[in-house]
Amino acid sequence: MTSNLNLPNTITMVRIFIAPLCFWLLLTDAGRDGAQRWLAVVLFVTAILTDGLDGYIARSRGLVTDLGKILDPIADKLLTSGALVCLSILGELPWLITAIVIVREVGITVWRFFELRRGRVLPATSGGKTKTVVQAIAITFALAPLWHVLGDWISGVNTGLMMVAVILTVWSGAQYLRDAARQGRG
Repeated sequence: MTSNLNLPNTITMVRIFIAPLCFWLLLTDAGRDGAQRWLAVVLFVTAILTDGLDGYIARSRGLVTDLGKILDPIADKLLTSGALVCLSILGELPWLITAIVIVREVGITVWRFFELRRGRVLPATSGGKTKTVVQAIAITFALAPLWHVLGDWISGVNTGLMMVAVILTVWSGAQYLRDAARQGRG
């Protein structure tokens, strides 16, 4: 049996601890787009990129644990949902988008915990993984004040990326529900 105190789970836990620091930096920057915001972007990108690293290490070294299967999506949801809330607080993202994403993320997470109580660990689906990647890209573009570097046209790119992320968020949530309905009949 693989120990829960392994490198992949440690990386995941570090990602969870990085999230509040990232949010604090964003909010204390208060929309001034200064060094704190750029540091928050670097931390967010680092935390999101290490998501793939912890999964790769776990699979390649046989270190996959039930704890890791639970903590990894929680880290993803904390990072993405928290960043969206911060963007909404700063007035840079409509609250409706944040609400749609958070309702889906919390709903699936709660469902996973209910399944866990029944002895079933539900790993992320391919749709859920795709959603996570697109959300990470869209949120990174929204967090980084690229309009100072590239011009105002980047705002249109940000909006497009966020719309694709929201569509995939809803679609992957529907996939989970469809799969659950199929398993319920079986």
